Amino acid sequence: MVKLTVLYPQHTDSHFDMRYYLDSHIPMVKERLTPLGLVRVDVEEGMASGAPDSQTLYSMIGRLNFNSLEELHNALEAYGEELIRDMSNFTDVQPQMQISQELISTLC
Repeated sequence: MVKLTVLYPQHTDSHFDMRYYLDSHIPMVKERLTPLGLVRVDVEEGMASGAPDSQTLYSMIGRLNFNSLEELHNALEAYGEELIRDMSNFTDVQPQMQISQELISTLC
């Protein structure tokens, strides 16, 4: 599994419109990228960093899961610019992105 992780940093004066993100952006991501190999979307809201009640480093973390790096690259080539442009509709922060390969996935 290959993943694109998008991390939205949390700043004291940053803006993140959760409703738009969940109701518009994520459905757009799924609609555009599923035909190109997207198999799963994971969305996590930051609660704290390290210790309870500490300020979170990221307000939101999204993961787009593909079976191969080629599928991910093809999806980003086709729709990456459009999806990045849409970010201005829900946040004013510059997200950090990382592509990674899943090595282990287990249930405990």
